[in-house]
Amino acid sequence: MCGRFTLTVDPAELQDTFGDFIFPNQFAPRFNIAPTQPILAIPNDATPALAGGARENTADFFLWGLIPSWAKDPSIANKLINARGETLGEKPSFRGGFKYKRCLVLADGFYEWKVQAGVKTKIPHFIFMQDRKPFAFAGLWDEWHSLDGGTLRTCTIITTEPNELMSTLHNRMPVILDKKDYAEWLDPAPRTPDSLQHLIYSFPADKMSAYPVSTLVNAPGNDRAECVIPA
Repeated sequence: MCGRFTLTVDPAELQDTFGDFIFPNQFAPRFNIAPTQPILAIPNDATPALAGGARENTADFFLWGLIPSWAKDPSIANKLINARGETLGEKPSFRGGFKYKRCLVLADGFYEWKVQAGVKTKIPHFIFMQDRKPFAFAGLWDEWHSLDGGTLRTCTIITTEPNELMSTLHNRMPVILDKKDYAEWLDPAPRTPDSLQHLIYSFPADKMSAYPVSTLVNAPGNDRAECVIPA
């Protein structure tokens, strides 16, 4: 699964890496993003640009933990922070989003906990790109309307089988999309599961790195730079 991640770069660096998208002018660096908290995502609800130009996708903050539009109880979000990539087209909670509502979830690192023989406490590890650039998880989003008229925009992160690096830490990993696949994933047109399944794959291990970090990251309230310092 993917249960914690980071987004510590400033808007200018995000704009430099993801030049085709529109980002908020400012936001705080996050070193320990946890479920049910706001996360920055780019949904596939692009609108036509002015003067007949290309469609533009705008990043916005979504709550992490999907609440399907048909859900009666919003607490379902706690169970839907991740979506298993192999069964997206089958599960009621995800198949509609897979067809209609896909998104990129912005990050520059994430955490996983490794079971170590003879040690009771799992060892947290920080995983990131070797070039240290931000990247995008594949995600699904939805809008949920409460009885009092409020609206929540929520999303989930898709997971898949681990690559060689991640298999030493856990039996799942988040789906990280290659930049060339962003446009297809954000296609606003309805897509069949078969037409998108080729994008659900393990990102190459040779482009990633990892190291152990302090158990400081275990507590969601610890959202500071010390979380990513090597142990």
